[in-house]
Formats: sequence, C-alpha cells, structure tokens
Amino acid sequence: MYFCQPVKIYHQIITVMNAFAERLKSARKMKGYSLQDLADNLPLSISKQALNKYEQGLMKPGGEVLVALARALDVKTDYFLRENSIELEPVEFRKKASLPVRQEEMIREKVKDFLERYLEAEQLLHIHTQFIQPVKDIPVLNEQDVEKAALKLIRHWHLGFDAIPNVIEMLEINGIRVIEIDAPDAFDGLSTFVGAIPVVVVNKNYTVERKRFTALHELGHLVLDIQEGADKEKICHAFAGAMLLPDKCLEKLIGTKRSNIAMGELVSIKEQFGISVQAIMMRAQLKGIINKTGADRFWRTMSKNKKEEGLGCYPGIEKSYRFEHLLLRLAAEEIVSMSKAANLAGIKLAAFREQLDAL
Repeated sequence: MYFCQPVKIYHQIITVMNAFAERLKSARKMKGYSLQDLADNLPLSISKQALNKYEQGLMKPGGEVLVALARALDVKTDYFLRENSIELEPVEFRKKASLPVRQEEMIREKVKDFLERYLEAEQLLHIHTQFIQPVKDIPVLNEQDVEKAALKLIRHWHLGFDAIPNVIEMLEINGIRVIEIDAPDAFDGLSTFVGAIPVVVVNKNYTVERKRFTALHELGHLVLDIQEGADKEKICHAFAGAMLLPDKCLEKLIGTKRSNIAMGELVSIKEQFGISVQAIMMRAQLKGIINKTGADRFWRTMSKNKKEEGLGCYPGIEKSYRFEHLLLRLAAEEIVSMSKAANLAGIKLAAFREQLDAL
C-alpha cells in the first residue's frame, strides 16, 4: 500500500517524458532538421548526443532548454506538452516524386500537426462528421470505368455539371479534411485516413488548376474501388478530369469528333472550368474525340511549355474556409481563449485578433 502513490507518480513522469520525446522528434522532422541541424541552430550549446537522449526519453530538459528548442523549431513551448493523438494510415508517395526521406518525414509531420489542431477544434465544438463513400460499389479496372463513378459522385454530392467553384471547400463540405502544405515542387499530394476520417493533402505552392486536379486525383485514391493490377495513377488522373469536366460538358464544348482543337478553345475552357489545357486534351483523347494526328500536334506544342505559362488561368480561389470558421466561432463564443484559438490556427495572437475583428 505504501508504494502505490510513488509508483503512480513514477508512471506519470515516464508518460510525460515519452510524450515530450515524441513531440520533440515530430517538431524536428516537421522543420526538416537532422539532430545535428537542430544542435547547430539552437541558441544554447547542446550536443547532438544530448538531443538524441531527449528524443529517446532518457532525459528531460529544463525550462531554458525547452524555450530554446521551441524557438529553434518554430513551435510554442506547450506543443511539447501534448501527447501525439494522430496516427496516419500508411502513406504512399507517388513514385515520380522521388522525395528524400527527410522531406517525406517533414510532410507527414506537418499533416499530423495540422490534423491535431483541426480535430481538436471540432471536438471543442462537439462536431462529429461521418464520411460516406458513395462509389465503392463500382469496380474500376481501367480509365474508361471512372466515368460511371464520377457521374454517380457528381449526382450524390449534387454538384451539377457546371464548373466546381472551389474544389477544396467542396471536399471539406463532404467530410474530407483538406490540408495545403508548403512543400517542395516534387510533391504533388497524398491521401490517407485517420481512423474513419479521409484526408487529402495538396502542395500550396501550385497553380489553382493544379491544386484542383491534384485534390480530385487524391479523392480518387480515397473513394474508388480500383481493382488489383490496375494502374492507379492513370485511373485517378482520369477520375480528376471527369470530375472537373464531365462528359456532357466536354462534348458540348468541343463536339464528338475533331481533327484539331485550337489552343484558344482550350484556354477558354481552362478559364471557365479550372482544368489545365493538358488535362482537357487528355480527356479528349480518352473519349476518342481528337484523332491521333491532332493530339500529337498538341503535345509537340506543349512539350516546351509544361507549366502552361501565358495560357490563361482560372480566376477562382482554391482554399478551405471551414477550419478558419471553426476557430473564429470558438473565439467568438468564448469557448476557448483568443490565445488558444491562435495556437490552434498556428498563427500569432495579433494576426488572429485582426482576423476575428475583420480589421
């Protein structure tokens, strides 16, 4: 009986140390640092070996070291005091991305950090959403099979056949958490689940058209029943194109049989529907609208301008407003302090106050 209380305290200390160790490792990876990088960027003299012991849970830093670590890693000190609450399902990066391991780790940790804050905001507001996969009953073996799945999803989500104004917000409305992260150009996007919550991640540095296409490509990975042996990437590319520019719209705009499509036509469609001219041509090829000669002519022209510079742009905005709305609501209803809301937003208190007051 006399040993119960000390043992309980001992376990609490171990739990706190383990939580700190995991958070320190996460913060370092999120910054893209190695242990030596962190040691080199600390305002205090702390060896790589000491930092490794912190991450192994063998030592716990004092207040001065904790502040120095937070400053070097661009996090608040209370970041280290929370336990990791997010576990991502296995994430498969696209093969063509060829990202170094450290960059892959950085992306994973950024995703986990954002989701922790997002889900905490929902919990504080007692918001519980359930994602339903409406097209899982449609087996997809090739690119042609995606048309049926895309049409069913468009109808199920009541999207209509006009341009989707904001793809990212549309996905949020339908129960998918969308995260934009600052990532290297080689990173397109990824999709995964956290429990039953679907997550799509896109590169915030891309053009609007590329963000829209990437978000829907990743949606394909989440919702399509892609059969074993099928080319997942090609299928998800075709799915993104079918969602942005459905069959009916495509044929109405360019017809059913063409030997040539003028670049001006493609740019006009791009500006209306928010889909790149290259993705439009891929749709035309897949549907057998453009003949091989016309398609080859187009791809020769585009080979020198893959980024479509000078070829118009979609005038809309691609961003999620939902998370921002949750945080403003938390502060307005005084469910949390303004400082807490700013922490969840990942911005400084002054910036959040300006946002709340619409200054």
